[in-house]
Amino acid sequence: MTGYIFKRILATVPVMGVVALFVFLMLRLSPGDPAAVIAGDYATAEDIARIREQLGLNEPIFVQFFTWIGSLAQGDLGISIFTNLPVTTLIAQRLEPTISLTITTLLFTIIVAVPLGTLAAWKSGSLVDRFVMLFSVGGFSIPVFVLGYILIYFLSMELRWLPVQGYKSIFDGVGPFFRHIALPTMTLSVIFIALVSRMTRASVMEVLQEDYIRTARAKGQSEFKVLLRHALRNAAVPIVTVIGLGIALLIGGVVVTESVYNIPGLGRLVLDAVLKRDYPIIQGLILLFSFVYILINLLIDLSYCFFDPRIRY
Repeated sequence: MTGYIFKRILATVPVMGVVALFVFLMLRLSPGDPAAVIAGDYATAEDIARIREQLGLNEPIFVQFFTWIGSLAQGDLGISIFTNLPVTTLIAQRLEPTISLTITTLLFTIIVAVPLGTLAAWKSGSLVDRFVMLFSVGGFSIPVFVLGYILIYFLSMELRWLPVQGYKSIFDGVGPFFRHIALPTMTLSVIFIALVSRMTRASVMEVLQEDYIRTARAKGQSEFKVLLRHALRNAAVPIVTVIGLGIALLIGGVVVTESVYNIPGLGRLVLDAVLKRDYPIIQGLILLFSFVYILINLLIDLSYCFFDPRIRY
């Protein structure tokens, strides 16, 4: 077991190295010059050259890369070009809203999608099953920003149940926190619920055809126990796998959702940095998102040992 965990952790190191190299080259080789953006429309060539020298952009690409890697190894993500603040400080200021939105979305997705998919598999071919499949197709078809504006119109503007935009920290009170996070969570959860419920249905349906399910029923066990203890647990590996893969959808959806609901999180910070071509912020955030994605998938890989003890061998 220890050897398996060590191998999985060791495998993440070259992945992060490739991500760092890709992020650096992607930003440096893309069109546009941040020095020209900083200098403004009326800057002279000398002004732009001076700014490029201050930022180190006139150095060869490989020199810039190794300089950046050296700073990264010391925990320094650089200084923002426009705010002149450390990137780590800017990330720390925006971290709480994004973490809150991500956690509530994950919890809401799992609470809704897994029982919904299990019920659809148990009632395969019924109206419930057809409803789940219809919801899955619709969830994938509706863009996040469109769904966000629809929910704002009906739940905020027409019914006035929830605030339109903004964010309240949980430290300001549980009630205001949930009132402000409810709409973004529902918006971001729909596509994730569609994905997880569909995979849950397919996995549980396959397990329900196994001989040990018929044996459990023949022993007189309740249908609830059969579904929960035998079917769902043996179908858990592909379900948790798709939850891990869905984190990529979640990260992309956070950027759009925070923009729609005016949430001051990392998603808004990404959007502002891209528009201004603020290299240090973009690089730092992409590395952070990549690290979180790799870490979550590592934890999911390790959770396989709990659901299927054969994997540890």
